Amino acid sequence: MIEYVGENLWIGKLGNFFVVLAFICAAFASLSYFLSVQRTDEAWKRVARNFFYAHAIAVFCIVGLLFYMLLTHMFEYYYIWQHSNRAMPLRFIFSCFWEGQEGSFLLWTFWHAVIGLVLLRSTREWEAPVMSVVALVQAVLGCMVLGIYVFEYKIGSNPFTVLTREHPDFAGAPFTQIPDYLMHLDGRGLNPLLQNYWMVIHPPTLFLGFALTLVPFAYAISGLWLKRLGEWQKSALPWTFFGVMVLGTGILMGGAWAYEALSFGGFWAWDPVENASLVPWLLLVAGAHVMLINKNKGQSLLSSFLLIIFSFILILYSTFLTRSGILGDTSVHSFTDLGMSGLLLMFLFLFLGLSIFLLVKNYRHFPKEEEESVWSREFWMFIGALVLALSSFQIIFTTSYPVINKVFGTSLAIGAGDAIRHYNKWQIPFAVLVTLLIAVGQYFKFRKTDPAQFFRNMRVSFISALVISLLTAFFFGWLRIGIELLYAVMLFSCVFAVAANLDYFIRIIKGRLDHAGASIAHAGFGLLLLGALISTGKSEIISQSYDYDVEFLGKGFSNNENVLLVKDDTVKMGEYYVAYRGRRQEGIHLLYDVEYMKKDSLTGKYTSQFNLTPFIQLNKQMGNAAEPDTRHFIHKDVYTHVMYADVSDVTGEKPAAEGQYGEPQNKTVKVGDTILTFKAILVLEQLVQISDSVRFPQAELAVGARIRAFDFNKKEYEIMPVYAIEKGFERVIEDSIPGLGLKVAMWHISPETQQVDISYSEKNTRQDFIVMKAVVFPGINILWSGCIIMIIGTILAIRHRLKKRAS
Repeated sequence: MIEYVGENLWIGKLGNFFVVLAFICAAFASLSYFLSVQRTDEAWKRVARNFFYAHAIAVFCIVGLLFYMLLTHMFEYYYIWQHSNRAMPLRFIFSCFWEGQEGSFLLWTFWHAVIGLVLLRSTREWEAPVMSVVALVQAVLGCMVLGIYVFEYKIGSNPFTVLTREHPDFAGAPFTQIPDYLMHLDGRGLNPLLQNYWMVIHPPTLFLGFALTLVPFAYAISGLWLKRLGEWQKSALPWTFFGVMVLGTGILMGGAWAYEALSFGGFWAWDPVENASLVPWLLLVAGAHVMLINKNKGQSLLSSFLLIIFSFILILYSTFLTRSGILGDTSVHSFTDLGMSGLLLMFLFLFLGLSIFLLVKNYRHFPKEEEESVWSREFWMFIGALVLALSSFQIIFTTSYPVINKVFGTSLAIGAGDAIRHYNKWQIPFAVLVTLLIAVGQYFKFRKTDPAQFFRNMRVSFISALVISLLTAFFFGWLRIGIELLYAVMLFSCVFAVAANLDYFIRIIKGRLDHAGASIAHAGFGLLLLGALISTGKSEIISQSYDYDVEFLGKGFSNNENVLLVKDDTVKMGEYYVAYRGRRQEGIHLLYDVEYMKKDSLTGKYTSQFNLTPFIQLNKQMGNAAEPDTRHFIHKDVYTHVMYADVSDVTGEKPAAEGQYGEPQNKTVKVGDTILTFKAILVLEQLVQISDSVRFPQAELAVGARIRAFDFNKKEYEIMPVYAIEKGFERVIEDSIPGLGLKVAMWHISPETQQVDISYSEKNTRQDFIVMKAVVFPGINILWSGCIIMIIGTILAIRHRLKKRAS
């Protein structure tokens, strides 16, 4: 048996000990709290509390050990090898921790442990039932990182798996036969798209938001359990709004990361993983507002239970969607299946079944609800919650197409490239309804509102919003039948929401911040949607290619969206003239300097306006990744992204010396196929039998390949390399296009498959160029300012709820 040098196996054993300890303590804490409730026994509560303290300490130790292993590059452990390397900047070590499934489950568990410790000091008489639910969730999450086998079924995936002994992918690998393999081993590294500062702060914020949905869920289950159907909401309401704020912030951070670092050009793409986090937030928002109805009038009790419970259940369902591998073909950033699908489904059905059981058991105890007046605030708050629930259903139903197809054998699908259009078609009407409701909602009083007074209060904001939106829609060209008219309607509803809530803040509550949380949050939400509407509805792709053809690069490259920039050439793009000035390398980054200029119409001189440096991050293990650069103005952003650039000289694929032909590249093709070269696109049009006694006097076979070539400027060339057999020997006669520095030869024919082998080589006379995409996003800062205002308003609302709870 090989004795490996330098391995630190003790830390893995210690980590596994804490993993098992955390699971056992969580399970016993849940059981002890359960017995405390059932037997009304304080002794069991004290036992449970000690078990939970031990569980929390074990979780903190697991997290600390894993961070220590990442910092010290312990590549003898698979998780460390898979997600980090020695070149990793220290600031991205955090991203390495939660890049994988095991680390993200630990992050989720960590936040639950922190929240649980806070609940121990704040829940008072609700401690036992609430903490029983929290500890049960912790025990189930603990299963996800156990990594043990029970009757040949693996439960969870362990982050302390040793690379050489315990991971099946490396059984018998050559390096495992080297005793000092750690001296030569480096890690696989972090996904290049995750090497961004947003990925250091976005996941922990998002997972804290996920974790916070557990608290109102635990209170709701406790209320059903103890048959205290309405009492739980007073304690749960501040936690619910805190969850709304944190989860919403996490989602918005994800949008900011996508806008700054991803190449699709925007802050939201209706990706299934984005949707999976948005839907629980929408339901949590709806649940929080319905809880306010119940608090003020005692109505909508069942609705508050359903919305709060399903906000948590959909967190679990989202976890299944993103971690079972079922979204692998539809999402760019879902996890792959690590054998957790069955466990995740058990997790989901356990809490879904528990919730349904308790709801059915208590259904007869729910009070009969009175019919609410149309002129009451609670009626319209309930309608708003219903709209959010319907919006959530549409999103999660469409996102679940892969699950539905797998279960029912259907073939539901959104057309390729149609996801944004499909979701917008459904969600814009919902957004219009929601913004109209948050405009008028606060002007209604609870129980009964005087209609005349209501219309007097709404008059100023309605008229001002109508005038502003009509003028803006006319300027934007949105006053015509079609999708533009729907944009105009949404424009009005968003402006109305902002104006009405601003008016309410100034005129009705006289600027008192203690009562302004809802108004400020609603105004921020209106601005957020207004910014999203304007920045996407009026975004302009300014990178059209007129001088060069970029479509030779293949699918995804359109002359209407991409421009080819040869170094130091100047090309007009929108209101700018743009020039590519060259590239420079900084570590693993290749930065491309792009200068934006304006031209004086009188003198013809160019004046530099700003420079952008989109870059390509070089990554041999996972492939190179391009990241955009954006120039921010008050009224717009100019987004610039490199779509294509040749990096062969810095990745080890050395080109030929200047003026010499490079190594031939071989392709096997049929008639009608195309070959992409650096300088041209070649189309094999026809194979021609040649009968030429002068050129081939003794040929047994002579076949020419008629090839049509197109360069960047769409100029056409025709060549015909020849393949012949004379006296049993092969003879290859190449043809060339001197103007392009391109030589082509046909060196083999397969009569059975009708395929031929074509080789080409190019002279290294090519110019330095990039293919770039540039988009102008007007009004994008309206969106970001709306995000900040919405968060501030929610914080004020939470503060107000806490003060009322304490009084």
